[in-house]
Amino acid sequence: MPKRDYYDVLGVAKDATKDQIRTAYRKLARKVHPDVNKSPDAPEKFREATEAYEVLSDEDKRRMYDRFGHAGPGMGGGQRQGQAPPRGAPGQGFGGGFDFEEIFGRPGGSTYAGMGLDEILDALRGGGRREGGGAGRRGAAWQGADLQYDLTLEFLQAIRGVTTSIRLQRQDGGGKSHTETIEVKIPPGVRDGQQIRLRGQGQSGPGGSGDLYIVAHVREHPYFRREGNDIYVEVPISITEAALGAAIDAPTIDGMTRVRVPAGSSSGRRLRLRGKGVAASAGGEAGDQHVLLKIVAPANLTDRQRELLEEYAGLAADNPRKDVPWA
Repeated sequence: MPKRDYYDVLGVAKDATKDQIRTAYRKLARKVHPDVNKSPDAPEKFREATEAYEVLSDEDKRRMYDRFGHAGPGMGGGQRQGQAPPRGAPGQGFGGGFDFEEIFGRPGGSTYAGMGLDEILDALRGGGRREGGGAGRRGAAWQGADLQYDLTLEFLQAIRGVTTSIRLQRQDGGGKSHTETIEVKIPPGVRDGQQIRLRGQGQSGPGGSGDLYIVAHVREHPYFRREGNDIYVEVPISITEAALGAAIDAPTIDGMTRVRVPAGSSSGRRLRLRGKGVAASAGGEAGDQHVLLKIVAPANLTDRQRELLEEYAGLAADNPRKDVPWA
C-alpha cells in the first residue's frame, strides 16, 4: 500500500511553518498515541504521524521530500547533464553512497518512537529531548526536562509580588536525585492558575537545563475579591449614613482609606476608587477598587429609636417600589 503524503498525514499545507507542523503533530499525537488510543490501528497511525513529523520538521529532510517524495533520487552513472533524476524505491542508493532510510528515518532511528505521550508532549515544548534527528544518529545532546512546581500564595502576596524559597527534587548530570532549595521571585499581579517560567531551572542535561514552571494557586481573601485588575469589597453602612451621607473608613489593598458616601445611597451602590486596584506589572497602570455599599438595618431598637423611625415613616411620602416592573 503506497505511503500517504506527509503533509496530508499531518493535515498541514505545503508551505506550513515549522511551528504549524509541530502544533499539528502534537494534536495528532494526543489522538492516536497508543497510550490514549486503544484501537488496533493506533500504533500504525502513530508511526505514520511520527514519520511525517520527523521528516517535515527537519529542513534537510523536508527539502529532499519536497523534491523527490517518498522515493529517493537515483543518482547512478549514465545520467546526462540536465536530465531529471529517475525515481527510486525507498531504501535505494543515492549513487553517492547515501541511503534513503538513513536520511528519512528507519525503525529505531526515530526520536519519538517508543516514547510515552507525556514524554513527547514534554519534548515538543522544549523539555526532554531536542527535536529533529535522534541523538543516536547525529549525536545531538538531550536537553534536561522541564519541571513544574505548585506554589500557594496568599491573596495579597499575589497582588504585591513576593520572593520566596522553594524546595525542588532535581537530578544532577549523572542522574542522581537530590533536593535543592532555590529562591524565586513572583512578580506583582499574578493570577490564580498563572504559570511563571524560570529559564534553565529545570532538570540538567548534556544539552542544557530545562525550564521550571511555577504554577500559582492564590487563596481567597476574607473580604477582597479580584476581577481582572479590579478589586471589590463590600462595606456595610447604616440607614442614617445611607440617607444623610457620611464619611466612612474602607479597606484597600494598600491599607485603610476615607470614602465619602453620598446622601441618598442605596444598597449595592458602587463607589469607585481609581488606581487602587492591581498593577498589571511592576510600575504599570493599576486597576480600580470598587466599594460596594450594603445598608444594614439595626436588629435591636431602643424605644426612642423605634419612636423616631415610626415618626419618620409617617412623614415619608416616597414609595421606593413605585417604579418596579411588577407594580
